[in-house]
Amino acid sequence: MTKKHDFRLPSRAFALSILFATPFVVFAAGVDGTRYQTPAQSIVDMVDAPLIPQTSLSPSRDWIMLLERPALPPVAELAQPELRLAGLRINPRTNDQSRTGQTTGIKLIKIADRTEKTVTGLPAGARIGEAQWSPDGKRVAFTLVREAGIELMVADATNGTVAKRVTDRPLNGALGRSFVWHSDSKALLANLIPTARGGVPKAVAVASGPSIQENLGRRNAARTYQDLLKSPHDEALFEYYGSSELVSIALDGKILPLAAGLIRWFQPSPDGEFVLVQTIKRPYSYSVPASRFPLKTEIRDARDADAGKVIKVLSDLPLAEDEELDPDAVRKGPRQYVWRGDANATITWVQPIEGRRNTILGDQLYGLASPFEAEPQVLAKLDLRYQTTYWGRDDVAITVEGARKTRRTVAWRIFPGDPSRAPVKLFDRSSEDRYGDPGTPVTESNSRGGRVLNFSPDGKSIYLLGSGASPEGERPFIDRYDLDAREAKRLFRSEAPHYDTPMALFDNGPMKLLLQRESVSEAPNIYLRDLASGGMQAVTRFATPKNPVANVTKEVIRYKRKDGVELSANLYLPAGYRVQDGPLPLLMWAYPREFRSAEAAGQVSGSPYRYVRPSFSGPLPFLTQGYAVLDNPTMPIVGEGGKEPNDTYLPQLIASAEAAIDEVVRRGVADRSKIAVGGHSYGAFMVANLLAHTKLFAAGIAESGAYNRTLTPFGFQAEDRTFWNARDVYSQMSPFNYADQIKTPLLMIHGEADSNTGTFPLQSERFYQAIRGLGGTARLVMLPYEDHGYRGRESVLHRLWESQRWLDKYVKNGGKGG
Repeated sequence: MTKKHDFRLPSRAFALSILFATPFVVFAAGVDGTRYQTPAQSIVDMVDAPLIPQTSLSPSRDWIMLLERPALPPVAELAQPELRLAGLRINPRTNDQSRTGQTTGIKLIKIADRTEKTVTGLPAGARIGEAQWSPDGKRVAFTLVREAGIELMVADATNGTVAKRVTDRPLNGALGRSFVWHSDSKALLANLIPTARGGVPKAVAVASGPSIQENLGRRNAARTYQDLLKSPHDEALFEYYGSSELVSIALDGKILPLAAGLIRWFQPSPDGEFVLVQTIKRPYSYSVPASRFPLKTEIRDARDADAGKVIKVLSDLPLAEDEELDPDAVRKGPRQYVWRGDANATITWVQPIEGRRNTILGDQLYGLASPFEAEPQVLAKLDLRYQTTYWGRDDVAITVEGARKTRRTVAWRIFPGDPSRAPVKLFDRSSEDRYGDPGTPVTESNSRGGRVLNFSPDGKSIYLLGSGASPEGERPFIDRYDLDAREAKRLFRSEAPHYDTPMALFDNGPMKLLLQRESVSEAPNIYLRDLASGGMQAVTRFATPKNPVANVTKEVIRYKRKDGVELSANLYLPAGYRVQDGPLPLLMWAYPREFRSAEAAGQVSGSPYRYVRPSFSGPLPFLTQGYAVLDNPTMPIVGEGGKEPNDTYLPQLIASAEAAIDEVVRRGVADRSKIAVGGHSYGAFMVANLLAHTKLFAAGIAESGAYNRTLTPFGFQAEDRTFWNARDVYSQMSPFNYADQIKTPLLMIHGEADSNTGTFPLQSERFYQAIRGLGGTARLVMLPYEDHGYRGRESVLHRLWESQRWLDKYVKNGGKGG
C-alpha cells in the first residue's frame, strides 16, 4: 500500500538548524575501515572487461580509424593536480583540461580489403587525446599527452604509419580545442603555450582584504554554476594557463603566427585563406563561467604575406551576467559563427531579430562572403530559435529551428545563393514525437574538411538517418528524401534479431551501406552491406569480450499507469532464470523526464536487440548476484493543457513507480517486498522523493543527487521558474523537507569533486545529516577525486561493493518489514 502523501513543510526552526549545521559529516567510527573495497569477482570481471575500440571513418571514406580504449584509470590518475577556474578544470602539468577521455593506440583498417595498420613510434603506455583525420583522408593528427605537456603528432595512412612530432612546442588545451587541420591538409592550426609566459602566478601569503561582490539593483539571475573564479589570484591563473599563441604549422614544422590571447575557438575557412578566431577578454566574472565572459570574434588573414592581420571584427560581446532563465533564451548578440562548408569563404552566424528581447523567439541567419566588405545577407528569418544548418549547395541548405518550451521543431530548405527565394518547409513536428522522427540529414566531409549534405547521384535527393523508434523498439533506418517532391523512400531498416546502425552510404555505383551491427549477445562490429542483394562483408572482427551478463534475458515490456499513460522498461533476468523458479529480488533504476503530451510520454525507447554491454555503471552488474533488473522504466512527468509538468511531479512519479512494481509482480519475476530503487543525478533526486513519500521499496541507492531545491533557486532540470515564482513546487519537490518521513534504508554516493550544475557534494552531506539527525537509516559514501560520474577503478569497484552490500542486507536478506 502507498502511504498517504503528507506535503506539509517542516518547521522553519528545523530547516534552519539543518541548513546551518556543521559542514563536517560524521561517520560511524570503524565501519568497514577507510580503504577501498571490492565486490564479487563476477562484478569485477564486468568492470575490467575489454572495451570495443571507438571508430572514425576517413573523409575519403576508404579507411576506418580504431581508437583503442584503456581500462578504467586508477584513482591516482584522478588525484593529479587540478585547477578549477571559470567553470573549467585544468591540469597545470599538461596545460590541458583534466578528466578528458584518452586512448592508448590507433589502428587503421582499409575498407576495401581489410588491410590493417598500427600507428607506431609511440612511447610505451602512450596516452592519446584528440585524433583527427586530415580533410583528404591521408593522414591522422593527434595529441600525445605527456606528464609535462601535450605534443602534436601526425601519422601517414598511405605511406607508413610512423607517428612524427610536428613541433617541439607544447599545445595548450586549457580552453578547449588545441588543434585542427588546415583545409589543404598540408598544415595544422594549433594553440601553443606562449614561449615567454614566465612563472606561475603566486598566491599572496596573507590576504590584503576581503573578497567583495556587489549588485546595484540589476537582475543578474544565474543557475548554480560550479568552479567559478573567486579571487584575483584565480584570475591570474586563468590568464596564465588560458593564454596561447595560435599558429599555422606546416608538416615540415614551419610556424606562422596568427593570433595570441585567451583563444577560445578557431576554424580555418574552406579555401584556407582566412581563420575565424574567438578571444576571451576582461572583465571576468565571479558569478558565471568563461563561456559568458566578454568575447571578441574576428576574421584574420591566414595567407603567408599577411598572416594574422585582422580582416574584420565580427562582434565584440560584453560580459553576460544577466542570464535569462527561459529555456529558449540565448546570449544577447551574434552567436554560432561557422564557415559555410560548401563555399570558399562565407562566414555565417545567428542573432535574435532586432528589437525583440532574447527570451522572445525569433532568429535571423546571416551570411557574409569574402572579402567581407558588403552588408551581411539574411539567409533565413525564423520564428523559433535557430538550431543548425546543413550546408549543401547554393540552391540547397537545410536549416532547423525549434522551441524547447513547446517542443516544436521545424526544418526548412533555404537557398543560400538566392536569399530572396521563399524557403520551403520540409518538416514541422514535435521533438517529443520519437515515432514520427523523419531522421536527420546525412552529411559527408568534402575535400576541404567541410561537412556538407550527402546528395544522391542525380543531385535531387538527400539521405535521412533515424533511430526508427517504434512500439517494437528502435529500428534504425536510412531513407532517400526527394527535395522537390518532399517524399521519403526507405532504403534500409534494421531487422530483428540484430541492431544495425547506418554509418555511411556509398552510392557512386552499386549502393552499399557501411553499418555497425550488434545483437544481444554479439558485440558491435562494422560491416559493408550490399543494399540490392543484402550481402554482408565484415570490415572489423572484434571478438565479443568475456561478458558475465551475455546470457541474461532481456525484454522491452509495456504497461500502463493508472491515469492511462503508456509506460515501458527494459526487464533483465539473470542467466538461466525461469519464472517457475519463483520471484527474485529486483533493482529498479530510473531517471524521470518531462513531457508536454501523454502520447509522447508513452512512446517506447531503446531496443531489445542491442548488445548487453558489461557496463560498470547503472544496475546491470547486479544481474550476476541473483537480482532481476528493471532498467530505465519510464517515469514521465507530463504537463498538458497549459500546466507545468512539475506542478504534479510527485503524484505522477509515484503512479509510475506503482505501475512498474505492479507489472513485474504480475509477471511473477519480482517479490513485492524485495524491490529496491536506484538512480544517478536527477534519478537520485527521484529515489529520495519516492522514499520520502511512499513505502513501496525495501531500499534505495542515490548517486550524485540534489535534494534541496532551494539551493538551486533559479531553476533545475526542465524547471524554468524560480523558487520565488513557484515556492510550493520547489518545496514539495525537495525530499530534504521530508527527511523525517524517510524510514526506508538509503545509500547515498557522491563524488567529492562533482562539477555538475546543482549537484554540489553539499547536497548529499546535508541530506545525510538530516536523515541521521532524525533517526533514519542512511549511509553516505564520498568518493575522493570523483566528478559527477565515477571513473577511477577503485572508486567504481567500491561503489559496486557498497551497493551490493546494501542490496543484500536490506533487499535480498531483508525486505519491507524484514
